[in-house]
Amino acid sequence: MSSREIMDSMSGMNTRTMSFRDPVVENVCDKFLRRSDVGYEKYGRTLHTERTGKHKDLLGYLNDIQEELMDAILYIQTAREEMFEQMEELRMNNIMRNGNNGEHYGTKKES
Repeated sequence: MSSREIMDSMSGMNTRTMSFRDPVVENVCDKFLRRSDVGYEKYGRTLHTERTGKHKDLLGYLNDIQEELMDAILYIQTAREEMFEQMEELRMNNIMRNGNNGEHYGTKKES
């Protein structure tokens, strides 16, 4: 048993060996574990102890979900705008590379 496994077992952490056929699923599981570690470092408790210790009620969890989903929508919109700008830049670069000044596309080549 490694020193990390010994420390984990002393701190009440469960150990499980898992096999993955899909590296995408493995990456997501790794991210969940890292996210849990970050939360534990930040708040000093797990979601389980938060719930069983009555540190937050159902309304608190629903509020957290709502805030996270609102943030997610903002991230989606920001990513869409970034993608649109990158696609537009690539399109204009292709037009310019083909020797066209782009005037009939609604933009003028700067002098």
